[in-house]
Amino acid sequence: MNPLFQQMPVSIFERMSLAAAEHGAVNLGQGFPDFGWPEPLLDLAARLLREGSNQYAPSRGLPALREAICGFYAERQGLAVEPGHVTVTSGATEAIAAVLLSALATGDEAVIVAPAYDAYAPLIRQAGGRVREAALRAPDWRLDEAMLEAALSPATRLLVINNPHNPTGRLFDSEELSAAVAVARRHDLIILADEVWEEVVLCGRPFVSLAALAPERTIKVGSAGKIFSLTGWKIGWAIAPPALAGTIARAHQYLTFASPPNLQAAVAQGLARPEWLEAARADFLRARTRLAGGLEGAGYRLLPSEATYFQCVDLSGLGIAMDDMAFAEMAVREAGVAVIPLSPFYEGAAERGLVRLCFAKADATIDAGIAAMAQARNIACSLAKAGG
Repeated sequence: MNPLFQQMPVSIFERMSLAAAEHGAVNLGQGFPDFGWPEPLLDLAARLLREGSNQYAPSRGLPALREAICGFYAERQGLAVEPGHVTVTSGATEAIAAVLLSALATGDEAVIVAPAYDAYAPLIRQAGGRVREAALRAPDWRLDEAMLEAALSPATRLLVINNPHNPTGRLFDSEELSAAVAVARRHDLIILADEVWEEVVLCGRPFVSLAALAPERTIKVGSAGKIFSLTGWKIGWAIAPPALAGTIARAHQYLTFASPPNLQAAVAQGLARPEWLEAARADFLRARTRLAGGLEGAGYRLLPSEATYFQCVDLSGLGIAMDDMAFAEMAVREAGVAVIPLSPFYEGAAERGLVRLCFAKADATIDAGIAAMAQARNIACSLAKAGG
C-alpha cells in the first residue's frame, strides 16, 4: 500500500457529516445548499438527459460549454478567454488536481494560504510536491506580501490563492490581490486561482479575478456547482494561459477524461442566463442574516462573512478557552449540531478557537441549528465552570 495514502487523515467534512448522521444532528458543517438553483436549469438538464448525448464528451469539454464559459467571464469579469484555454473537469477539485499534476515536478513546492481547503495539501503531495504555508490570522484574515514572501523557498513553483476564501468567508481586496501578484511576478510563480465562490459575494464589494491582474501566469478554476448551487453536478473547469492549457488538458484526460455531456450542455445554456443568479444571492443574504442574528442572540461572537456560504464563530467570545475540535465533537454529540472546526485547515500553527457554519440551509434547518448552538453554548460554559 502507498504510505502517502495510508497517512492521509479522513477529511474533516467526512468526519463531521458521519457524526451528524450517527447522532441525528442538524448538519451545518458540510457546505452544500438547500436552495439557490434555478428551476429552469433543472428542467433543461432533465430534457437533455433524454434528447441530448449520453456518450463520452470530448475530453476538454463540449465546445458549446467552453464557448459559454468564455462569454460568461467576458461579461461578468471582463476577461479575454479563448475556448482553447478552457478544460472542463469533473468538478473544481479535479481541475485543481489536474493543475497540480501538470505544474509540479517531484520536489517542487507550492504555497497554500491557510486556513486552506483541505484538498490542496494532499493533492500537492500526490503530485510529488511539498507544501509550504502562509497563514492568515483572525479576525481580519488579511493577505499581505510579507506573509507570502516568508513562505517561499528557492524550490517554490506555485502559489495557491482561494478567493473568495473558504473557510473564512473573506473576499480579498485589490490591495491584497496585487500583493500576491507582485510576489508571483518577482519569483516567477504560477498562480492557481481557486475562484469557485466568485458568484457568492454578499458584501457589496466587487469580485476581482486574479486572471484579470496577471493573465500570463494565472490558472483560474471555476465551478458550475457553486455558480448554480448544484454541487452534485460536479462540472468545473480550469482556464489557463496557452502555454499551460494543453498540459492541464493532458493531465485531465488521465484522471476522469470527460464529464457528463448532458450536464455540460445544460450548464452552457445556464451561463447565458446570469440573471438567474441574482435571486440566489438575495436568498443567501437572507439566510446569512437569519443565522447570524440567531447566533448573536444565543451569545456567540461572529467574524465578518463577506462571501461563500459560511459564517465563522469565535468561541473565545463565550468567555472560555475551548479548543475548536473539542467544541465541535461536544456540539454534535451532546447538542445535536454539526459544525466544522478551523484548525484542520492548517498545516502548521493553527487558530484553535474558531468554527465554521454553513448558512445555505432552509429556515427550519437554520432555526434548529441555532437552538442546538444555544444548547452547545450552555454545555460548554457548564463544562468550563466544572473544570474551573
